[in-house]
Amino acid sequence: MAKLAFLGLGVMGAPMAAHLAKAGHDVTVYNRTTSKAEAWAKANGGSHAATPKAAAEGAEFVMACVGNDDDLRAVCTGDEGAFAGMEKGATFVDHTTVSAAVTRELYEAAKADGIAFVDAPISGGQAGAENGQLSIMCGGDPDAYARAEPVMNTYAKLCRRIGDSGAGQMTKMCNQIAIAGLVQGLSEALHFAEKAGLDGRAVVEVISQGAAGSWQMANRHETMLDDKFEHGFAVDWMRKDLGICLTTADENGASLPVTALVDQFYKDVQKMGGGRWDTSALIQRLRAMG
Repeated sequence: MAKLAFLGLGVMGAPMAAHLAKAGHDVTVYNRTTSKAEAWAKANGGSHAATPKAAAEGAEFVMACVGNDDDLRAVCTGDEGAFAGMEKGATFVDHTTVSAAVTRELYEAAKADGIAFVDAPISGGQAGAENGQLSIMCGGDPDAYARAEPVMNTYAKLCRRIGDSGAGQMTKMCNQIAIAGLVQGLSEALHFAEKAGLDGRAVVEVISQGAAGSWQMANRHETMLDDKFEHGFAVDWMRKDLGICLTTADENGASLPVTALVDQFYKDVQKMGGGRWDTSALIQRLRAMG
């Protein structure tokens, strides 16, 4: 069992950290809202620290799952950042979805301090985190990944190194690009079924067993039909991720016409007041159009 730190206790981070504690690891947590860290420590038997540096002191592994590029920089660098508290040879594992540019920046900063850095964004949503069934796509040095993989497997159904630093984040971009198109397609299909007077559940029962089947269809069609959008990943965060995808596509020359279009559809959902709805709320935009 290892001494670990976990930075960020949102809907993903809190259950991931809980899996580590349940597995017997010595876990110290940090959260920007201290009351969340205190509540987590009380519920899971771990400890909490006032700063990322304090949480990271003496830890063999430091895991993070925060909000965006700036949040990640804030918990990593500076006098109270995790890097300042980590010992040489320790490994930082970042589960946040951020740009590959900030990943490579922090990889180099960590390397200069004798710290390993693995970018390890996750997919599977809140349910995947709670059930320990996340898909984790990783970038970084092979030896650093090999050390971190057994720890990550505590909450993963699949964990794989894709390539060097930044490769994990690039793979997560592929994930979000694929999801954007799938959710829009599912939204249009269900909306069409409603307009045609069909039983949406019966439609999905049939088409999900053929080529149209997907995780989104299996896990989101019922809540979409019931106008419930409080599950999984929020629209605000999806727009952040798609922004990263589109910026990176401009840099590497990839063409993402559908992704760019769906990003604007999510912008429409935000204007409807749905920024905190989950990503399946694209159907609400279609319903609002009549």
